[in-house]
Amino acid sequence: MKSAPDSLPSDLASAHAMILAERAAPMQAEAVAARAQAVSSSTEALIAYLKLEIEKLRRELYGSRSERKERLLAQMELQLEDLEASATEDELAAEKAAAQETASGPA
Repeated sequence: MKSAPDSLPSDLASAHAMILAERAAPMQAEAVAARAQAVSSSTEALIAYLKLEIEKLRRELYGSRSERKERLLAQMELQLEDLEASATEDELAAEKAAAQETASGPA
């Protein structure tokens, strides 16, 4: 903040006050800038945190369904394998019984 030469104080106390005010102005500007930077950093951190939380919630929402589907699919596959194995055993038992009936002849 520069003053015109004609607006300079004529007494020593006013000159000292003006010098102190001139020295304080940059420090105040730095303090304001530092506060603005802190608010900006805080806002950026909050944005990053919220993005992370949203991603976690999306994974929880969609991931759990996906995992549940995977578990259900695995369970259904196991049931299918059990049914196929059981059917194969039943077929073998039926073939064995038919072979024994054929070997023993008609009654």
